[in-house]
Amino acid sequence: MGTAVQVLSADIAARYYRLKGDDVIMVSGSDEHGTPIEVEALRLGISPKQLTDKNHAKVVKLFRKWGFSFDNYTRTENPVHKEFVQNHLKKIYNNGYVFAQETEMPYCEKCSRFLPDRFVEGKCPYCGYEHARGDQCEACGKLLEPTLLIQPYCVICKNKPTIKKTKHWYFDLPRFSEKLREYISNNKQLPSNARNFSLNFIEEGLKPRAVTRDVDWGISAPFPEAEGKTIYVWIEAVLGYVSAAIEYFKNSGEPEKWREYWFDENAIILFFVGKDNIPFHTIIFPALLLGSHERYNLPWNISSTEFLQFEGEAFSKSRRIGVSIDEALELFPADYWRYFLTATRPETKDTNFSWKLFTEKINADLNDTFGNFIHRTLKFINIQFNSEVPEPSNMDESDKRILKILEEKVDAIAEKIEKCKLQSAVNDVVSISRIGNQYLNEKEPWNMIKKQKNKAANTIYVATQIVKALAIVSAPFIPFSAEELWRILNLPGSVHEQKWNEALKSIPAGHKIGKAEPLFRKVEATSKKLSEMLEEVREKLSKPD
Repeated sequence: MGTAVQVLSADIAARYYRLKGDDVIMVSGSDEHGTPIEVEALRLGISPKQLTDKNHAKVVKLFRKWGFSFDNYTRTENPVHKEFVQNHLKKIYNNGYVFAQETEMPYCEKCSRFLPDRFVEGKCPYCGYEHARGDQCEACGKLLEPTLLIQPYCVICKNKPTIKKTKHWYFDLPRFSEKLREYISNNKQLPSNARNFSLNFIEEGLKPRAVTRDVDWGISAPFPEAEGKTIYVWIEAVLGYVSAAIEYFKNSGEPEKWREYWFDENAIILFFVGKDNIPFHTIIFPALLLGSHERYNLPWNISSTEFLQFEGEAFSKSRRIGVSIDEALELFPADYWRYFLTATRPETKDTNFSWKLFTEKINADLNDTFGNFIHRTLKFINIQFNSEVPEPSNMDESDKRILKILEEKVDAIAEKIEKCKLQSAVNDVVSISRIGNQYLNEKEPWNMIKKQKNKAANTIYVATQIVKALAIVSAPFIPFSAEELWRILNLPGSVHEQKWNEALKSIPAGHKIGKAEPLFRKVEATSKKLSEMLEEVREKLSKPD
């Protein structure tokens, strides 16, 4: 679910910018290489390719169910990615930024293999965390090398490794220190956590980063005399953002158009990552682009969040702590989860998932406020106006004031999305419906309809315009519900094909709407019951297909 926060954030931004009329591609992919995959495949007794084929297909299917609108969700086993990575690294090598040297690495005598990255664990030399991995400590976030670990052990056989010499190729990251410091300091869009973390990282002194690994699974290193070596996953995976664009336009019949996104100075590159991935996107990836001596666009903004916890603990699939994205959809519709994760997005501090908070947000916000305002407005039109939007006449100042507030709210939501303040943006969406409910309560059209039908008509006309605006502005956040609302309003096309400014264009009087139907249902279960339901889902999903 923590990963879903990042993908969801990117999807919200992509959907919004499409509504604004911008030319957008949203790309990412399954990170298939590296030691975690090889370690897991060894444990399961299958090949890494078999494992990634199966899991990539699952992820693609689940992402579609969550409504993530990727233009290209690819995989690092894709031939386009492999070719681009090898060619790009050749350029960096030819420009003098990659060098070879002998180094010492942990070696497991029992397994007869070197132990890079996830093949070795031990105590973190910086914070003392007992289960730090050979590439990074998940407790303090420090990047590590396997030989830095205290009391290391092989994750396969648990034996203590010996130290042996091996030859590897390194990216000369320190040579980019000044350019990176300038880029990060001058990038005013970067959130403070990403900027401060990155600048401190540079001040501590950048070190050369290994480009190759002694593992079988991965992309073959393209350097002279590097036979048998593969490329370190955190060097090649970040280059996948570029190769995914290349692949997308190659498949679209416009093989050179990817350059407009990565070289046109008017294009912007947005990333959505967790705070533990900040250095890979602010330092390593930009340096790899700079090392090619081509004028790539560097990341314009890197929206980095803090951690999402589950009932006060870190999400952990191995320890069955938390909810995974397949389990989530077995429990509730995707839009419930999309709304909750955005409304509690950990933008400035770690946030905590609890069933109690989930229930409160869905019931109070989606059902009782957002859904209730829409349903009571449209139901009133069905019953009192023969399902036709009423004709307004002589609207008073309070009617006009509400429409003005609506305009201000729509503008505020747009501004907040563009600043990657998605939690505040989605709260503003709900606040529009809250204002709508207050407006109906003050006007009491159910009483006015008996004596002053024209005033009731004015109220419902204004409320209908609010409902239409909600369909547009909620579309990036809860796309399935927004599309259903657009259908009930009987408006042409798909809500996702509209433009953002359509939110403030009136539905004309006389327009016939469909039958009002509830968009959401209350979560009628206690926290204990929801936990029991989750266990039932896990048992169901654990059974063989």
